[in-house]
Amino acid sequence: MADFIHLHNHSDYSLLEAAQKVTTMVARCKELGMDSIALTEHGNMFSAVHFHDTAKANGIKPIIGCEIYVASGDRKDKTPSKEGEGSTYHHLVLLAKNFEGYKNLMKLTSLGFQEGFYYKPRVDKELLRKYNGGLIALSACLKGEVAEKAWKHGYDDAVAAAKDLESIYPGNFYLEMHNHGIPEEKIVRDIFPKISEETGIPLLVSNDVHYNKREHAESHDILFCLGNRKKYDDPNRQRYHGDSFYLKSPDEMHELFADYPEAIANTRKIADLCDVDISKGNYHLPVFPIPKDFNSDDENFYLKTLSQKGLQRILGDDIRDEYQERLDFELDVIKNMGFSGYFLIVQDFVQYAKNKGIPVGPGRGSAAGSLVAYALGITNIDPLEYNLLFERFLNPERISVPDINIDFCYERRIEVIDYIKKFYGHDSVCQIITFRQMQAKAVLRDVSRVLGLSYEECEKIEKMIPTNDPKMTLSKAEDRVPKLRELLKNDERYKNVWKHAKVLEGMNRHSGIHTAGVVITPGPLTNYIPVYQNTKGEVTTQYDMNILDRLGILKFDFLGLRTLTVIQHTIDMLKARDIDIDINSINLKDKSTYKLFIDGATHGIFQFETAGIQEYLKQLKPDKIGDLAAMIALYRPSSMDNIPSFIARKHGDEKIKYLHASLEPILEETYGIIVYQEQIMQIAHKIGGFSLGKADNLRRYMGAKKIKEIEEMQPKFVKGACKNGVSEKIAIEIYDLIFKFAAYSFNKSHSVGYAHVAYQTAWLKAHYPEDFRSALNNESKNYEFNI
Repeated sequence: MADFIHLHNHSDYSLLEAAQKVTTMVARCKELGMDSIALTEHGNMFSAVHFHDTAKANGIKPIIGCEIYVASGDRKDKTPSKEGEGSTYHHLVLLAKNFEGYKNLMKLTSLGFQEGFYYKPRVDKELLRKYNGGLIALSACLKGEVAEKAWKHGYDDAVAAAKDLESIYPGNFYLEMHNHGIPEEKIVRDIFPKISEETGIPLLVSNDVHYNKREHAESHDILFCLGNRKKYDDPNRQRYHGDSFYLKSPDEMHELFADYPEAIANTRKIADLCDVDISKGNYHLPVFPIPKDFNSDDENFYLKTLSQKGLQRILGDDIRDEYQERLDFELDVIKNMGFSGYFLIVQDFVQYAKNKGIPVGPGRGSAAGSLVAYALGITNIDPLEYNLLFERFLNPERISVPDINIDFCYERRIEVIDYIKKFYGHDSVCQIITFRQMQAKAVLRDVSRVLGLSYEECEKIEKMIPTNDPKMTLSKAEDRVPKLRELLKNDERYKNVWKHAKVLEGMNRHSGIHTAGVVITPGPLTNYIPVYQNTKGEVTTQYDMNILDRLGILKFDFLGLRTLTVIQHTIDMLKARDIDIDINSINLKDKSTYKLFIDGATHGIFQFETAGIQEYLKQLKPDKIGDLAAMIALYRPSSMDNIPSFIARKHGDEKIKYLHASLEPILEETYGIIVYQEQIMQIAHKIGGFSLGKADNLRRYMGAKKIKEIEEMQPKFVKGACKNGVSEKIAIEIYDLIFKFAAYSFNKSHSVGYAHVAYQTAWLKAHYPEDFRSALNNESKNYEFNI
């Protein structure tokens, strides 16, 4: 067990200020034989949960922290300093001892962005005192208040500052010393032991880590230039001193601080004191307020009542048995999984949109497979009519938050989000942060610019990176492109650019806002997650969507679909001429509409805009929604090779063969070809004897190519198939067949939903071409077709 622990470290989530990934830092820590490490980003907690999980997965104890910015006065003071960089602030490192400390870090970092942001997300000492529980404080670097007072003003001012911070964190404040070869650090190292002796405040040593290895110092310097928008050769730019801000080994730290054994030992002491476990726990679902005039406050009963009434409204009082049984089954699963409130929330804001005349899509994603969603008006697709599976949407054997994505009119989507904020409280609702990484071409451009290459010179090397692989890396490009290797061999400038670009590739460059994701928490967001506010005043989470799901935070996708805007504009123009259209009730067997598809005349038709798919439509000659849904599913790079066979089989030009007769009812609608994920589930269910929940798990394993799980489930499938009259040989062949198609299959619920939107646009074009064309042209500047 190492007796020195790094407690002051930054990753690339300290955006454009540190040049190491979380995974790299943890791996290096493990390589150096250390069992614990802290991560203390500048002013944020972007990386906290990712770091926590990565460290634990590698047998390393994670110490969650943050290097915060403390305003010298009121955090709300925006008076510029003489240097023009905002009012004065100091650094302070805070480490969470326990979960209380973790929650206080969330509060402090959130308030830093929301109340104290001015160049940096600042807090003040009033907030430090309010949220001091469960935290250990380190005096930080030369920009820390105590250190700055020491090297600028001397002992008396430094000791006063130290006592002030000690009063905020009694028994939990440490004087932090560095040795990066900076002269001012030597002054601090001379003064701090005297302060410690006078006050009893313990000493601590650390390395202010900003990159992984010594040889990455120059790459980090280039990254720092990028963040400050400076050229590398600018003599007046800010820079880090020397090349020692890397993750040093315990031996190196012992050698640097041989005169301070107790300060080294204190790093171990702190590591042992800190213990924060961010377990997944329960889902944090907001409470939907049931109307006071309803005779019960049971959300399960209220959902059941709304669903039953909705189904009666759609189907009439004589509901067929299969519909009632399906509704009862879904409601039971939803109740047992604890998601009744989720459905009530979604139906409420969808109903709000419809009442306000805001166009809502008929269905998107797997939610169209839910009869409850159909009964509540969340979707407009009858799942039984299209043989859509509820278990593809909500698997009772794999508990996870249901993911209902809703398409709204692009222009009015924000009205629905504003409604949610007012309904649940602005402090309980916000959008989701995203992080943009520096990929191959982008990192080359950035490094080239910092190093002073011209646009033409940068373009020369950038054009050598292949564009046919979305996962292209610099290493892959170097392996695949001989001309590139030749250039790097013969040109030192390009060789230098390439070297640094490879170090920085894949690191976070900046944050953004998820195009659709919105979270709602049961109370203030900062009780559950930290929040971020950008310079435009837009509030987002500090954690990305994967971390939010991991924490059980409720997420909704409010998508803006321009096609719905075009449809609504067309309907509005018709209404002005006293022509009323209910687009959700049009005839789905209209010959003039299908003629547009058959003729390939699908300019402006959602999902069928490109020349390639138009040519396939001419060959396919679609005559039902199912054909359109299948074409949406097949017209993707991974599955496009199946289209010619699909077309030939539809027209009888190619014989349809089934490995076993029991496959025919499942694959008949797609002419014997596995197109949909739901078909894989049905095969596993009806032939292999799996429950639909287990069938969904198998589908997931196959799609992700989890070989171990796939091999484990094969004998179970074969055994079940044999019980259902299928020979072992054929059962194995069927299992191999569904594995082959699993990676290419598509979500049928989504295809059917979008086929309806496509049909609606085609119907309008077929019957009211001038109005449709006018609406399309009005939206054309921003219109996007999503294939």
